[in-house]
Amino acid sequence: MPWFDAGVNLLDKRFDADEVIQRAKDAGVEKLCIITTHPCEWDAAVALYNKYPTQCCYTIGVHPHNAKDVTPSDYKRLRELAQQNGCVAIGECGLDFNRNFSPQPVQLAVFEAQLDIAAALDLPVYLHERDAFDEQVALLTEYMPRIKGGIAHCFTGNAEQVQHYLALGLYIGITGWVCDEKRGEALREAVKSIPLNRLILETDAPYLFPKTLRPRKRNNEPAFLPHIAKQLGEYLQVETDKLRISSYANSCELFSLS
Repeated sequence: MPWFDAGVNLLDKRFDADEVIQRAKDAGVEKLCIITTHPCEWDAAVALYNKYPTQCCYTIGVHPHNAKDVTPSDYKRLRELAQQNGCVAIGECGLDFNRNFSPQPVQLAVFEAQLDIAAALDLPVYLHERDAFDEQVALLTEYMPRIKGGIAHCFTGNAEQVQHYLALGLYIGITGWVCDEKRGEALREAVKSIPLNRLILETDAPYLFPKTLRPRKRNNEPAFLPHIAKQLGEYLQVETDKLRISSYANSCELFSLS
């Protein structure tokens, strides 16, 4: 069974998508989920999926940083595009109170609107959170009983937060953050609390290059997912192949892919 990178910012201007997809395939990473974060990316994600329908799927949503850019017409278009072939989740959506690139009340309103759309369309949510855990969990607690699951994308929190997310029925997305000797200490402890049937591997490329990988590269890529899994397997004392198989199955379950 191949690898599934459940989170790639493949539309980032630093990427030549065709080359990245080929290098991923060469490394055995044959499935990629393209993350969208802004309405300006949605059409490009659809086009890339149409070019690589067997390798790619995609999300449709608005990152909290970009919540201030949303117009009423965007919600209508989000609903329409989310029902197209290849769309597997609503997001990347959530709350980010770390830098507040969008005002907090606007973030909350845009996040809640996306949760409502996910519930109406029977799609999972693809979640981002930073320095807003309590507020995020409060909204999720209200909405998740009506939503078809979701993923705490690029989780970097602690074991207590893992338990909250698991109780909400979420999968936990683990990236190369776990390879960061300084910043990843809490995460390496937290991952021990994640059952294998709720753990999903992702790169969040081009971000979060795994610091244990040599030689050092400018950008992270899906091709580096096996290295992240190897490091994670060492921390968990779990065989890499077991992580590969379970994460692939979990990603397919989350995204309703056969």
